[in-house]
Amino acid sequence: MLLKHNYNIEVMMMKKIFLIFLLLSCWVISGNATAATNDQAAIITADELKAILDTDNTPVVVIDARNPEEFQEVHIKGAINVPVSNFQEFKNLLPHDKSVKLIFYCNGVKCGKSKRAARKAAEEGYTNTIVYAAGMPVWEEKGYPIYAGPDYEKHIETTKFTPIELQDLIKKDRAGTVVVDVRDPQEYAEGHIPGAINIPSEIFASKSDVLDKEKKIVVYCNSGGRSYNAYRKLMKLGYENIFQSLYFDWQQKGLPVEK
Repeated sequence: MLLKHNYNIEVMMMKKIFLIFLLLSCWVISGNATAATNDQAAIITADELKAILDTDNTPVVVIDARNPEEFQEVHIKGAINVPVSNFQEFKNLLPHDKSVKLIFYCNGVKCGKSKRAARKAAEEGYTNTIVYAAGMPVWEEKGYPIYAGPDYEKHIETTKFTPIELQDLIKKDRAGTVVVDVRDPQEYAEGHIPGAINIPSEIFASKSDVLDKEKKIVVYCNSGGRSYNAYRKLMKLGYENIFQSLYFDWQQKGLPVEK
């Protein structure tokens, strides 16, 4: 009987230990899940950010995570500059109240600076971090309020391809080259360079996520104005291997046209 009594006590003790272990495991998993959730800033669109700035009565701080030179050229009106590369040096610009809504942005969906800056702010104890992922190029494209510095309208020199150079490039490196027709869809449908994709210039930044930064990007239009604007947007989005060409010149050379 004594052996049976001791056996029952041991079984009960083992059950209690198992229940305690189970509860502790659930608590750790829940804690980790909460931490992971808190580490992920909410993502908003340009329109949502504009609505917040127009209607939100609570304190909001918009933070440009790009470098100071980019900030001085152009930034969202009212934003402050906290470059992620020098976050510790500039973090004193953040509000003392760590519950204030902080909205970070940089140069588009393929630029990671805004997310890294939001993560650093969360590590400093800020609890309401948000990322405007589409960034400055889309904000400009939509015509929303900006501060433009003295160099904003400064002309840039594009790297141009003649029709023959572009044709040779397409033949030699089709897989590593993306040709983009930035004209209107109707113009594109009427005739375009074979293999080109269509991203109209007026929505170029917002649709640029389909372009691979590892490839050569060639933008073209009829006479150069729209492709110049697309080229400039690519520069701001951080694309480095970019070129410009003209559809008018392509046609003048009698090169193939796809419809």
